[in-house]
Amino acid sequence: MSAPTLDTLIIGAGTAGLAALREVRKRSARFLLVNEGPWGTTCARVGCMPSKALIEAANALHRRHQLQDLGLRGGDALEADIPAVLQRIRDLRDDFVAGALRATDALPSHQRVAGRATLLGPNAVDIDGTVHATRSIIVATGSRPKVPEEWLAFGDRILTTDTLFEQPTLGPRVAVIGMGPLGVEISQALARLGLEVAAFTTAPELAGLSDTQVNGALVAALKKEMVLHTGAAAELREVAGGIEVRSGPNRVVVDQVVAALGRVPNTEGLGLETLGLPLDAHGLPEVNPQTLQIGDLPVFLAGDANAQTPLLHEAADEGHIAGMNALAGSPGAFRRRTPLSIVFSDPQVAQVGKRLAELEPGRTVTGTVDFKDQGRARAALHHHGRLHLAADASTARLLGAEMCAPHGEHLAHLLALAIQQGLTVHDLLGMPFYHPTYEEGLRTALRDAARQLPSAPESDLASCASIGVAALE
Repeated sequence: MSAPTLDTLIIGAGTAGLAALREVRKRSARFLLVNEGPWGTTCARVGCMPSKALIEAANALHRRHQLQDLGLRGGDALEADIPAVLQRIRDLRDDFVAGALRATDALPSHQRVAGRATLLGPNAVDIDGTVHATRSIIVATGSRPKVPEEWLAFGDRILTTDTLFEQPTLGPRVAVIGMGPLGVEISQALARLGLEVAAFTTAPELAGLSDTQVNGALVAALKKEMVLHTGAAAELREVAGGIEVRSGPNRVVVDQVVAALGRVPNTEGLGLETLGLPLDAHGLPEVNPQTLQIGDLPVFLAGDANAQTPLLHEAADEGHIAGMNALAGSPGAFRRRTPLSIVFSDPQVAQVGKRLAELEPGRTVTGTVDFKDQGRARAALHHHGRLHLAADASTARLLGAEMCAPHGEHLAHLLALAIQQGLTVHDLLGMPFYHPTYEEGLRTALRDAARQLPSAPESDLASCASIGVAALE
């Protein structure tokens, strides 16, 4: 083979691939970006953004049930125009995709190609019959929805996030199978738009939660809006009038089924076996999470394709790391951000830092708040949900939190910042809390934790010395 003509070859133009591209372009013009299928990120096309547009419409309509309690009349006349809701989502989606495409449309043809890439080893890639020699390779091929093969017989009545928003209309009877983050979001949104929703999951924990009480708060909230079955696996069969879904003794007939069983990496047929390293049961090699490097090869596996943390902000970080390391003489190890995941249900679900179920009870203290009595939440009729946070019993440093809480996305960000900065329960209690805000609920949980710590201060107030302010004479 001739000497490499490329410094790096990027496979995939999703979030991770585009982030890698930004780093590579700063360092070299000798690169090639190849993408198979639609251009534009999963988030913009079928993931984060379309689903949030659906949730916004659903939550706006659901608010009609509370208008009477707020002294507002006429809300019962509101209804969802499902085709119009879906069309608005597609219009918004197209705008988001157009923004993502601007990053690649301007590339000249020798730096951008559509096609199927197959690895021939750590320094060569075949693209539709043409072999490209390269010093390094960045694999960022993303993921796709998981659908059992036997379900394919039901045709377009089996929906995923790749197809849900393309439908001209929905329902009126829908089953959602799988209640991870995606299943929770979609099932609640469809129920709030007026569809009859039955949700099924084998696990008792929903949305990735590990804390039993927080999970219980979420389950209670969802059961008010839909039928929820946990335990036995769901089985599908054709019946008169639709698709029958059975789970243990439970049975429902629906018009469509949303498969929310997670996503699988797009690595089949990619040629990872040509790298000469062991592959796991899913056909993936071991990847260093700090460098994104596969073994000691000049090959980097980033984003959903490595199946480590399939979240957009993590994929972007990994793309940047892979882009820098692919052109570095020696790959650098990067400290990853504090784990943060958010589910946009109502109440919102979030996990920050370490999972609570994995912490040792004897070495931690747990602070809790129930939002049923929280002032701002009561005023807004959003008074439901729980937040649990954990701190090290000896140092008081915050370790992690799980919540099913109103406006949890903002509480989670505060806690993620605090954990990444190594703050203690007392440090955070010394920060300002405005009244009346949902953040006061976080303060309640912090105070609960502080009471269990051996060095609890007598007041939330920080001293002048601790906040860096000189005491007055």
